[in-house]
Amino acid sequence: MATPYELIYYTGVPGRGEHVRLILEEAGVQYKDTQHLSFDEARKTVTTWLAGGGLGNPPYFAPPLFRHGDLVISQTPNILLYLGPKLGLAGSRENDSYRVNALALTALDVLSNEVHDSHHPIALMLPWEDQREESQKRSKYWVQSRLPTILAYWQRVLENEERGSGPWLLGDTFTYADLVLFQCLDGTQYAFPKAMKQARGTGKYDKVFKLWEDVQKRPNIAAYLASDRRQKYQDWGVYRHYDDNDVDAE
Repeated sequence: MATPYELIYYTGVPGRGEHVRLILEEAGVQYKDTQHLSFDEARKTVTTWLAGGGLGNPPYFAPPLFRHGDLVISQTPNILLYLGPKLGLAGSRENDSYRVNALALTALDVLSNEVHDSHHPIALMLPWEDQREESQKRSKYWVQSRLPTILAYWQRVLENEERGSGPWLLGDTFTYADLVLFQCLDGTQYAFPKAMKQARGTGKYDKVFKLWEDVQKRPNIAAYLASDRRQKYQDWGVYRHYDDNDVDAE
């Protein structure tokens, strides 16, 4: 493209910027990414944008930020909503873009935000050690009560005959909602490996876990996941693993 895409985000963990990387990698387009910078350099770049805006754009509250020419936008689902139609990953029917957006928003709500809040239930700025007891309580409730409900919902979406045949959320049409669900499932398996293994073993959510596997097999995604561009999970960021929180699902 004459005008490059540019992701402005922290480096060191996949985080919320990972959803943007995945749609760009799936589409096979070139893009700039601050992840090649050191942590301090990336943070400085992000802080500069958050403080002042620029090119006629307002200041933003938090990354990821996405720049395309003079346009700079924030919020992961907003960026995906912008990129989806441009990259042919927002469905093919009339109003599919809104269906895809709704599915992506739901995945981010229940398998990103809720998982994050399991390790920081009191305050974002407090370390986990200072809210450890509350985190354990919240994680136990989430794993035993919310997780089965959430996985059952996605199984129901994939079993819905109105979407047509095929393994994806919109049947045979692959969209960025599938990428978002993949990343959310992947991160949740890092945070709660015992619970997710147990949930998978029940056989109740086979279509959900098959989607997670099928996304990994897509050529561009497989190449990306095998590259050093795919950052590893660590115990900071959205998805964190604590043994005390990883209780049995049932």
